[in-house]
Amino acid sequence: MLTSAEMDAILLKIENNQIITKGVAEMQTDYKLIRQVIEGLSMMNNKFMNLMLDENVSAAQIMLRVILKDDKIKVKNVRIQRFIQNIYGHSAQLDILAEDGFGRYFNVEVQRSDEGASVRRARFYSSVLDTQFLQANRDYNELPDSYIIFITENDVFKKGLPLYSVERVIKEESSDFSDGSYIVYVNSNCRDNTALGRLMQDLYCTEPAKLHYKEFAERMEFLKCSKEGEEKMTDIIELYAQNVAEQAAKETVHKKSVEVALSLLADGMSIDFAAKHSKLTVEEVRRLAEKRTA
Repeated sequence: MLTSAEMDAILLKIENNQIITKGVAEMQTDYKLIRQVIEGLSMMNNKFMNLMLDENVSAAQIMLRVILKDDKIKVKNVRIQRFIQNIYGHSAQLDILAEDGFGRYFNVEVQRSDEGASVRRARFYSSVLDTQFLQANRDYNELPDSYIIFITENDVFKKGLPLYSVERVIKEESSDFSDGSYIVYVNSNCRDNTALGRLMQDLYCTEPAKLHYKEFAERMEFLKCSKEGEEKMTDIIELYAQNVAEQAAKETVHKKSVEVALSLLADGMSIDFAAKHSKLTVEEVRRLAEKRTA
């Protein structure tokens, strides 16, 4: 089994284009490591999810049908990485955007961090769809229904529910506002034997043969087990390698800062002085000082 350090090393080699300069035997070893990186990808990696659903109408359709409990959804098209420019404010990049036969729009986002799934971000994405798909000089009643779907790694609302469906209501009479705007949070921690639970199991699964839904299995088989699919994975590996390199650089800088702080403390400088000149926080330097005297 490839260790995390070994995976990081091969990704850095890819990022630096080192592999192509090597001998045959070493290239074969590197290729084996690359294969293990690819085989370890699941749909909870949003870039891999994008590849899984890119122009894959059947997969997008089964996902939406299961999440929204609506077997009548018929997806017409799926687009990934749709960038929506807002010249007057914040722009947005939608990971997955699908449209069905009724003209409804569905934006699906995989969010690994709670910050990425904030309720105000969901509100903003909903407004982005509204401004994008109501054409000039058209009546407001022609505004299409929109669904913002956040699939979250954590239970953002911490209530233990598999789904959190958000709609506007008239509070005084507890009736639906019915403005056609819907926000859904999917808690991927709920991986039971229901249709939704099996879908969440698939999002974490790395092996095509073990997926419950054939629409995902066929696409994953293509991406991970064919030459053409492997070529599509290059961008994911390079992006991951870039992230690893950036993290490694941060760790190097932090290590040097720790060395500076320890040196200043050894010279009898105050914690505040050491923090200022090492670029560490006062609390970090205080912990270092406590370890020195322990």
